Amino acid sequence: MTDIKNKTAFVTGAASGIGFALAEGLLKRGAKVMLVDIDAEGLKAAQEKLGTENTASIVCDVADPDAVKAAASATIEAFGNVHLIFNNAGVSLPGRPGRIAAEDWKWIIDINVLGVAYGCESFIPHIMGHGEGGHIINTASTAGHVTGVGMAPYFASKFAVVGYSEALAQELAEANIGVSCLCPTWVKSNIHNTPDKAPVAGQYRDKFKASKAYETIKGYIENGMDADVYAELCLKAVEANRLHVFNDPEARVAVEMRGKALLSDYDANLKDLGL
Repeated sequence: MTDIKNKTAFVTGAASGIGFALAEGLLKRGAKVMLVDIDAEGLKAAQEKLGTENTASIVCDVADPDAVKAAASATIEAFGNVHLIFNNAGVSLPGRPGRIAAEDWKWIIDINVLGVAYGCESFIPHIMGHGEGGHIINTASTAGHVTGVGMAPYFASKFAVVGYSEALAQELAEANIGVSCLCPTWVKSNIHNTPDKAPVAGQYRDKFKASKAYETIKGYIENGMDADVYAELCLKAVEANRLHVFNDPEARVAVEMRGKALLSDYDANLKDLGL
């Protein structure tokens, strides 16, 4: 989608961080925006900052498919045809293998993975139907390409979003629907504060928030790239129909190392097969 002007966008997680910055950037480009978030107070404050011209807002839990469908219908009713779907809402969750409650796994998958899927499933038929083209933007993370220690549920959810987005890009191209997958590292946001909202508190998470590791992660986020800078990069990627949206030159090394490790194992297995 080379021209965002006069298009309509649906943005989840719009009350703060990347979501708010995306909404602000879209409005500057002349788009109309439906602001979506589970945080009613934060959403109200966000719309007050952005103004009411070409905006509307709706409280929505993206983990609830019926709520997402209702939000999609409200967007169409408010603005007509919708073109840009930003499935941006997401949460983080630490945990060590063998110590992660099933409820915590369900919580992060419901939001980070199914929340993205519900947004896509609710709008893709609509975009195909109006025939004006569109773009799906799913927020993953560099954690959808490389992993570390202590955040396995988060890595798993973001790898899922990357794979889903890559598949959508192939399937929707003929319908004139582009796909972008946002893969940032550290961007200023509130994502590190979300573990308290998980249904099971858990001793590990309590210790994590009191640990030096948590303070380190918090520091990286609070000193990360400004959200408006990353949002501008994202919108340029949408206009260029670029699939992956990275932002950190240091993380490129980790992505490259993973690629080399994959090929090394691949070649070793082929050798074992005598191929």
